[in-house]
Amino acid sequence: MDQDGSHRNRALAQFLTEHGIHPDAVKHGRRPTEEDLDQVRTLRQEVRTILETATEEDVVHAANALVARAAIGPSLHRDATGRWQWYIATSSNTSLADELAVLIGTGLLGALRTLSHDRFRHCTAPACNGMFVDTSKAGRRRYCMPDICGNRRNVANYRARKLTETEGAP
Repeated sequence: MDQDGSHRNRALAQFLTEHGIHPDAVKHGRRPTEEDLDQVRTLRQEVRTILETATEEDVVHAANALVARAAIGPSLHRDATGRWQWYIATSSNTSLADELAVLIGTGLLGALRTLSHDRFRHCTAPACNGMFVDTSKAGRRRYCMPDICGNRRNVANYRARKLTETEGAP
């Protein structure tokens, strides 16, 4: 494996850790492989297609298909801090991508049921092609990462205003 592949695999492992995702496919010190990474990239495109789906029925059908890849059933367990967390059991020898598909599909179904299909959105920042599910109470979120995309947009607007003020000054 080349150095870039090893770096990307470490980045995937770090992503899982940062988001508190502990799939059985990478237990006992097993690190994500290049094949895992390729499958997760394919999954990412599938999820984007689901988010861009026009109807709620299509989202439900596609998200149910993600869940059906490997899910056995959900259960509730306490995490390390004592809080209750959902645990979704998957078939043995399930790939990392299929475990993630089950988690993502379950999350999409929950978001659709709780919030509705119109909360699946594209980021409005001009240089971003990200998508997100708006879980804000008011339902007015515009950026996939407000502290990055929103901040960039605010800085660009501020600079444009300052430039206009400078050009208009005598």
